[in-house]
Amino acid sequence: MTMKLHCFGESGNAYKVALTLNLADAAWEPVFVDFFKGATRSPEFRALNVMGEVPVLEDGDLILTQSGVMQDYISSKTGKLGGKSAAERRDVLRWMFFDNHKVSGVAGPLRFNMNFLPEDKRNADVNAFLATRLASALKVMETQLSETKWLAADDITIADIACAGYLFYTEDFTFNRKDYPHIDRWLDAIADQPGWKHPYDLMPRALG
Repeated sequence: MTMKLHCFGESGNAYKVALTLNLADAAWEPVFVDFFKGATRSPEFRALNVMGEVPVLEDGDLILTQSGVMQDYISSKTGKLGGKSAAERRDVLRWMFFDNHKVSGVAGPLRFNMNFLPEDKRNADVNAFLATRLASALKVMETQLSETKWLAADDITIADIACAGYLFYTEDFTFNRKDYPHIDRWLDAIADQPGWKHPYDLMPRALG
């Protein structure tokens, strides 16, 4: 059965799930959500996801929301990208929680504020604060990746995909991968995986 991912290309959280599906060689198709025209606020979408957020994953009658839950489901269903032991799985979850709070949870709002808000609504002080927070989190990842090839295990896992979710985008959000040579090497290693695609090649864009 082909899974359906409700998504749009600009969403880093949707990209985490789309890339997980692709790298796990799962059968799936994108269902475009026109976020910038208010689609997630419609009664129809809220009936699908009361949180009013993208992504949403449908697998038959099963509906999942929140990207980390979807990644875990795909990993469990396919037996791929989840680590090879209980200890590795705990480390996978540790880095996914770190990503949610410190990386994507900061990079997402910063990128949105800098690129998608009308210019008269952008707040330089807010963005400077978020940029400082993001740099601190990236330094943690840079330190880890100076010691290990992947974040949580001996091979790529959903933790790597989660933490990289926003880092392949080219819009300006104060992240320059050349400032982080170990993250740069790691992103290249992810991009070398069979099935890797840029977010705008995996999902339909809402803008541009």
